[in-house]
Amino acid sequence: MNVLGIIASGVAALFITVALAKGARRAALRPHAPDEPGGRAPRAAALRRTGGATIVLGVGTAVGGALWLGAADGSAGSVTGLLAGAGIVAALGLVHDLKPFRAALRFPVQTAAAVLVVCLAGLSPAAGVLAVLWIVLVTNAFALLDHADGLLTTVGLVTAAGLLACAALGGDPALTLLPATLVAGLAGFLLHNWHPARLRLGACGAQFTGFALAASGALIQEAAPSGRAAWAALPALATVALADTALVLISRRRAARSLLRDTDDHIAHRLRRVRVTVPGAAVLLGLWAAVPVTTATLVYAELLHPAFLLLPPAGSVAAVFVLLRIPAYTPPRTAPSRTAPSRTAARRTTAPATGAAMPSAAPAPRVAGPAPRKGAPSGTARTAAGHPTVPPPPTGRSAAGVAAERS
Repeated sequence: MNVLGIIASGVAALFITVALAKGARRAALRPHAPDEPGGRAPRAAALRRTGGATIVLGVGTAVGGALWLGAADGSAGSVTGLLAGAGIVAALGLVHDLKPFRAALRFPVQTAAAVLVVCLAGLSPAAGVLAVLWIVLVTNAFALLDHADGLLTTVGLVTAAGLLACAALGGDPALTLLPATLVAGLAGFLLHNWHPARLRLGACGAQFTGFALAASGALIQEAAPSGRAAWAALPALATVALADTALVLISRRRAARSLLRDTDDHIAHRLRRVRVTVPGAAVLLGLWAAVPVTTATLVYAELLHPAFLLLPPAGSVAAVFVLLRIPAYTPPRTAPSRTAPSRTAARRTTAPATGAAMPSAAPAPRVAGPAPRKGAPSGTARTAAGHPTVPPPPTGRSAAGVAAERS
């Protein structure tokens, strides 16, 4: 495949993705029947969530056009299988975006799509089994990165650029077709996915991106010339995605939480807790991904010794242990104890000797009766018969002593 064909495919993927994303954004922001506050229909959220379908259509159209024109030469079977497998997982993700289902149901479909890629590529049984495991693992690792605006798009763009460089240095230039169109498609979608995101990749775009990157890496590694450290270089391209997956699994295991239930415990969530903005998290992870991608590309080009590939994973392991120290789960609120005194009970005071509660401050109701006798104190309370009431004896004094004082 010549360079002009690759450039033309990338340009086509860029323009198709930008045009489709712009149309999807307008459809999502268009006011509809006032089914919810603001006059925006509930389907607007679904349209924003399924924005990843624009990347699938843009990249798929560009690659399909190149295959129809015969630009893939002898690797048409490998590229066709790769595109078909990515389209299968994208369709599965689109169904999940429209009607969510259990995450465990994705693995059989992803495995079948990976087997299709391996069979059409003609890999050996041993290499095929390893490739299937690698594709399924990396696909889900990249899909987990879609938890913040622009995060997966940025990391996927950097990773696809590294794969494009490795494919250009390898022995089969036709394998550069999908990475080139994926770089263009992600760049066009990033315009609408940057914070604040107007469109989201969703499960459709996230699984398509992860599968395309993982399968392209496996095929590029298989087609690499002998003697080149492809087996060690290409896995380093997924360092950030694998680090995020390891962080999530370790933290959920420690907290005795479900491993498949998505919560706010990813890298970007922890960075937000230390006052890193959403665009800042995307930039930091993009720079983090650029380090292993650059190292792997230089090792693949035989410009660096393969021992340098140990540095990015070691740094990622250290970063995971540092991020584990940032709390990710909010402790549950404890209910107040029932034995604790309430505010009303705390305000009540008791008499020193008798222990009886003091009367409340509310005034006693006045009882209607005859007019007070002449000479009686004006503030004396009276009973219903008109006789003055005798106040209760103070604490420590008997009733006989009070009667003696009155006589």
